[in-house]
Amino acid sequence: MRDMSDGRVMVFAPAPQLTVTIEQHHDEPELHVHPGGQGIWQTRMITVLGAQVTLCTAAGGEVGRVLAPLLGELPGVTLRLVRREHGSGWYVHDRRGGSRQEIAERPGSPLSRHELDELYNLTLAEGLRAGIAILSGPAHPSVIKPEVYGRLAADLRSNGCQVIADLCSRHLAAVLEAGISVLKISHEELIADGMAPDGSTGALTKALVQLHEAGAETVLVSRADMGALALFNEEIYTVALPRLTPAEHRGAGDSMTAGVAATLANGGPMDEAVRTGAAAGALNVTRHGLGTGHVDAVRVLTERVRLTPIEKA
Repeated sequence: MRDMSDGRVMVFAPAPQLTVTIEQHHDEPELHVHPGGQGIWQTRMITVLGAQVTLCTAAGGEVGRVLAPLLGELPGVTLRLVRREHGSGWYVHDRRGGSRQEIAERPGSPLSRHELDELYNLTLAEGLRAGIAILSGPAHPSVIKPEVYGRLAADLRSNGCQVIADLCSRHLAAVLEAGISVLKISHEELIADGMAPDGSTGALTKALVQLHEAGAETVLVSRADMGALALFNEEIYTVALPRLTPAEHRGAGDSMTAGVAATLANGGPMDEAVRTGAAAGALNVTRHGLGTGHVDAVRVLTERVRLTPIEKA
């Protein structure tokens, strides 16, 4: 695995959340307050892997007054923030019992037309400046319309930017129509969207081919602890992951997306990007923090990820 250098990735995270988690430390409860959401967790892992991030996002309302300074403290991140009039999303989780229990959650209010215009312009400029862009999804589809993603994908791609999408349902359909460089999606999302009847390798392989033909050059399907499937350079592969004991299943897919983006940003080929993404995702499940890990551990695990070609269905 080559050394990471000074590549840059633009992450579009239109609706981050304020995350409040109650943990148990010995006999005392602990309160942890962090910025969260798909794009934020991807951002954390990208910076762990040595690439820099320009984070294009928005925050507002009472929650936003707490969230905005936390976003500004993310290491290795250039923050491009649009101030919103209405509230950002949030959630409160209780982990004192060892598993994550949701107490309450709000995804945030939909972005207004003016807020979208400002965020769109920032995102387009920074995406073209970086050359690689991740389009991450909101906590709920109502926060931002799918056509915003479609326009962004089209405008970025037509001006030479590599677009990586971690989306599903109508938001995914919008970017596929525009065409994207890389799609990461979970097998649960494929089943929920009706693209695969089950999680079998045969069914998911057919879905990979359909997504490729619909507009995704490279497709990665995460399958929890079963390893991933990947289609790139017109070949389909099983992605065998190292066996690790999970502490937290959430966030593995976001770390996979981040590993792919960081590797491409630093000039790595797609096979290395897929292996690094798989390693980052596998490592993330051993930790309670989402989008976290150590670069040396990712490097070691990357060497143990195996890509095996399989026949197209």
